[in-house]
Amino acid sequence: MSGLFRQRARWTLLAGLLLSACTVEKAPQTAATPEASFAPLKTPLGQVAGMRRLTEAQYRNSIADIFGPDIKVAGRFEPIVRPVHELIATGASASTISPAGLEQFDAMARNIAAQVFAPDRRAQFMPCVPRDAAAPDADCAARTLMPIGRYLFRRPMTQEEIGAFVMMAGKGAGDGQGFYDGMQLALAAMLVSPQFLYIIESAEPDPEAPGSLRLDNHARAARLSYLLWNTTPNEALLRAADEGKLTDPAQLAAIAQKMVRSPRLEDGVRAFFADMLLFEKFDEMAKDQIVYPRFNPDVASALSEQMLRMIVDQLVTRQGDYRDLFTTRRTFINRALGPLYQAKVSSMQGWMPYEFADGDDRAGLLGQAGFLALYSHSGRSSPTLRGRAIRELLLCQPVPNPPGNVNFTAVQDVGNKAMPTARIRLNAHNSDPVCAACHKITDPLGLPLERFDGIGAFRRTENDAPIDTAGVFEGTAFQGNVGLGQALAASKSTTECVAGRAFQYATGRMPEDEEATAMALEQGFAADGYRIQALFLRVATMADAYRVSTPPLAKPQVAMMTSPHIREGDRP
Repeated sequence: MSGLFRQRARWTLLAGLLLSACTVEKAPQTAATPEASFAPLKTPLGQVAGMRRLTEAQYRNSIADIFGPDIKVAGRFEPIVRPVHELIATGASASTISPAGLEQFDAMARNIAAQVFAPDRRAQFMPCVPRDAAAPDADCAARTLMPIGRYLFRRPMTQEEIGAFVMMAGKGAGDGQGFYDGMQLALAAMLVSPQFLYIIESAEPDPEAPGSLRLDNHARAARLSYLLWNTTPNEALLRAADEGKLTDPAQLAAIAQKMVRSPRLEDGVRAFFADMLLFEKFDEMAKDQIVYPRFNPDVASALSEQMLRMIVDQLVTRQGDYRDLFTTRRTFINRALGPLYQAKVSSMQGWMPYEFADGDDRAGLLGQAGFLALYSHSGRSSPTLRGRAIRELLLCQPVPNPPGNVNFTAVQDVGNKAMPTARIRLNAHNSDPVCAACHKITDPLGLPLERFDGIGAFRRTENDAPIDTAGVFEGTAFQGNVGLGQALAASKSTTECVAGRAFQYATGRMPEDEEATAMALEQGFAADGYRIQALFLRVATMADAYRVSTPPLAKPQVAMMTSPHIREGDRP
């Protein structure tokens, strides 16, 4: 890397960070053009009340929606740490970016900027042509960067921000680099700004509760869009925020209803369940190839997608009851998964609908090989891991970690013919009262899944011994995965859990009055027939989801602008 290149990269990073917190008291005075018009907001952007880092999927979706799906995003994303028993959406509220992570974001930003201002693409985003391509042009730079900045920052840019990024474009055009090199530098700086990398939520006084704050229109637009579509607000949603519509309950409800009816809700539902079910663990999943020779990279990559397709089909496409997710026999399958499920797959490529036979123990979410493999060890199944996952992820009932000095020898000795099955080995292990307390919580839910091995393949015996699939939940005894699914479907804890998780996913926090809000959500969920669209709509429109419980951080002011040069996507 040349000295000049290093200098420009450092300038991009530093400038992007330093310029992101600019505030002004006056809107920019820029002449209106057919491509972009500017006017002060009627009310200022509120005080900064919180911020959440974009997830990798949100970053990628935002770039695709702003600049087009053909823009390549190449690089490693620093993971967001998941708090114990919480969602990644909660961890994003406290997530920082390390110096190494920031360098990765800088590399991605410069690559994206180079693609956006490449000769064959730049005309899509530029309402003007520079007077001299070899020299700075502040007016053309401003007219280009302001519409882009409105989408990247999810609000109109301030006068000071515009001036600073235009200045950066001018400096980048020096040293014989030219106008378009300067524009790349300025855009890359915008892409490493906290205003883009974080969803910065601003607040304003709440007229319904004197002395309290609520999220303002632009913060609501971002919250709606990332909750329902897992991407940045489009033009219609930003315009609604500019016009103050999202703090009016009736208009907020009307817009949210349109968004829930959009096909893009599938993206939001996928993201929610991927977070709720800890799908990041699929990236770490490894299986012993000697024990499970049929497990290969194609199978591994298909497991999470199969689960998501099943969830979307049941909850979005069919608009089904959430409780039926645990009992449905419908799923999807591809050629890689055929041998694992012992199913004939006629299609050489792609996915096909598949329905298990009546009475097949595969029914429901817990019969999916992805869930069974994810919550197993590399060379054996694990009733304890599966039972714990059910308790914590689907019932919101945290299970304590085992003590550090626990002896797992009996459980791990899968070749012991005297203790051929997991149930027998666990009974021996649980002779220690310290172990038994937790295993009584997890194992009655995990042992009914023991007819599925560590990669989710069906089996009737273990070490030639028949497998006992008896279980008990909330005082009800049952057999196998079908019985377990029916027990979960009948439990109020199951629906209370997903309702509370939806609120937490939307806001990044637990509700102020957790018990009252959870009860209201669950009652509404029940009244709506346990439809996930109705749940998301309730969360997206409830006043508590927009109340501010933290002290404000800043009070920026903004200007309003519109431009047709960025892709709008679906209108809400």
